[in-house]
Amino acid sequence: MHPMLNIAVRAARKAGNVIAKHYETPDSVEASQKGSNDFVTNVDREAERQIIEVIRKSYPKHTIITEESGELQGEDQDVQWVIDPLDGTTNYIKRLPHFSISIAVRIKGRTEVAVVYDPMRNELFSAVRGQGTQLNGYRLRGGTARDLDGTILATGFPFKVKQHATPYINIVGKLFTQCADFRRSGSAALDLAYVAAGRVDGYFEIGLKPWDFAAGELLVREAGGLVTDFIGAHGYMHSGNIVAGNPRVVKAMLANMRDELSEALKR
Repeated sequence: MHPMLNIAVRAARKAGNVIAKHYETPDSVEASQKGSNDFVTNVDREAERQIIEVIRKSYPKHTIITEESGELQGEDQDVQWVIDPLDGTTNYIKRLPHFSISIAVRIKGRTEVAVVYDPMRNELFSAVRGQGTQLNGYRLRGGTARDLDGTILATGFPFKVKQHATPYINIVGKLFTQCADFRRSGSAALDLAYVAAGRVDGYFEIGLKPWDFAAGELLVREAGGLVTDFIGAHGYMHSGNIVAGNPRVVKAMLANMRDELSEALKR
């Protein structure tokens, strides 16, 4: 096992214990709003603290980028751990049991290690660049759909950037006429993990942050899938606009989306 994957798994499981424990005792969860429709809880912060502690113990010089604490610069800028301690906070607050911990290791700008952990189902998705994607130790291959006919697509509403509501709804409408159905689960990291597992055939979302998708992106690619931005390029690291699926599904999604994109969504 890749040594950094070992540490990422240990950190994710430790955070998962914190998250699951508080889920059993809802009165212990304290939520506050940090932005428009954007919530954080004491559980996010405690889970993040546990993850950082595990990483720091083994790799004290690495840089850590987290959703709640921002960038914690280390002496070694070449290695970055990109972390979302609780992806799906709104689900967690509402006691909808679908959320995850996302941990990615980027070395010199390339994601090398990824872990997405669902503590409620005890499902641990992991990938190492060049070594494939696994779920609880078993190899995953993404879906085999040849076009959008019969596919299940996942998405997330742009609830933090509602200025994109009109083109977004138009894209959903266009894709919906082509595919079988849509899913909207509330955790981008799990949506990408589910693409890697073939549980959904394709996925798109507007304006994600790196910690939402850094791990999930590698899961998809190592399971034989493709990840692009809305114009089929690789600008998603900056824009956060993501399309994922097997190459044929991504191609079909992009073709359907093309005419509905606003200028802002083409970047």
